Amino acid sequence: MLQDWLEKKKDEAKEVHRSLKIAAGIFKHLKESHIPKLITPAEKGRDLESRLIEAYVIQCQAEAQEVTIARAIELKHAPGLIAALAYETANFYQKADHTLSSLEPAYSTKWRKYLHLKMCFYTAYAYCYHGETLLASDKCGEAIRSLQEAEKLYAKAEALCKEYGETKGPGPTVKPSGHLFFRKLGNLVKNTLEKCQRENGFIYFQKIPTEAPQLELKANYGLVEPIPFEFPPTSVQWTPETLAAFDLTKRPKDDSTKPKPEEEVKPVKEPDIKPQKDTGCYIS
Repeated sequence: MLQDWLEKKKDEAKEVHRSLKIAAGIFKHLKESHIPKLITPAEKGRDLESRLIEAYVIQCQAEAQEVTIARAIELKHAPGLIAALAYETANFYQKADHTLSSLEPAYSTKWRKYLHLKMCFYTAYAYCYHGETLLASDKCGEAIRSLQEAEKLYAKAEALCKEYGETKGPGPTVKPSGHLFFRKLGNLVKNTLEKCQRENGFIYFQKIPTEAPQLELKANYGLVEPIPFEFPPTSVQWTPETLAAFDLTKRPKDDSTKPKPEEEVKPVKEPDIKPQKDTGCYIS
């Protein structure tokens, strides 16, 4: 039973991962091939506006990489690989946020809060697993400083979760801080930091740097690219004549907005009714 459940979760993760890559490809295809051809330019802050479409592409890539990170942690891959994937994912969220930075706050404030908290969260993941890598290389002092930075960023992500939940704006509100994956990081940072501090007190006696280590991590595996998308071939039923009928550039001018001339109101001639003595009414 447990094995069946694990296989089901694995299949679901694969489906989510692939769906997000397909979605990124669709958004990218629309942005590059179809939106520039619109007769009426997309309104600012609307779904087809170039900055929003670009943010959709990047966010889909970032969320697909979240699935990759969860899988790498589950399979206990090397901490260096997990740290690099987390760092690349944080950079995706930062890039998406930068894409929306010039958008009016009414459209972007809530969305950007979400991107900020995800950026902090995955940077905390990167520092946490980078700390494990440093400890394995006998750099315990640097490992402690890396984990202290992870602890600080995790606390910031928690605060941003609360701010995000209180921010008004378009779209549904999710609760990242309630997810098990989010809560696990807090315990992982705490336990790994305590372990490094014990090791440093018993074995290494290394000085803890004042500055956090610079993350110059590059993942060689697991990076997400959009799956190229193309519309299916046009059906033979769409003849040139049929397509021409849908050409909005050749439609007749719409005169409905022009004021219509007022019609002359002709006087109504009342009928000439003569009073009659016999009305047909009787009183009994």
